[in-house]
Amino acid sequence: MEIINLEGTEDTPKILLDKGNGIFEISGRSLPEDSAEFYQPILDWIAAYGEDPNPETLFTFKLEYFNTASSKLILDVLSSLEDIDGVTIDWYFHEDDEDMEEAGEEFSELVEIPFEFKTY
Repeated sequence: MEIINLEGTEDTPKILLDKGNGIFEISGRSLPEDSAEFYQPILDWIAAYGEDPNPETLFTFKLEYFNTASSKLILDVLSSLEDIDGVTIDWYFHEDDEDMEEAGEEFSELVEIPFEFKTY
């Protein structure tokens, strides 16, 4: 499978999806001009990955900020992971960032995937 490795910018998150090394991470700030267009390749990659996933998938979210449009796409990412066996979410948030902690808790209630909450 191809690796997706997008460097983060001020408006888009860093994305690293690497099946071979077992690294699945979305981090940084997510407020792209067109969230649907930005996240579509990620959703396509996850759909392809779901055809032949690793035995275990630890997917890391380490977001500093995301806008409302991105939240819908983050939920779409989580929903697409829901159909893959062996997925766990590590949801990182800055220890002072209650909003990001609460966002992770809300996402965890919307999907049937185990979440682990970690501070940094």
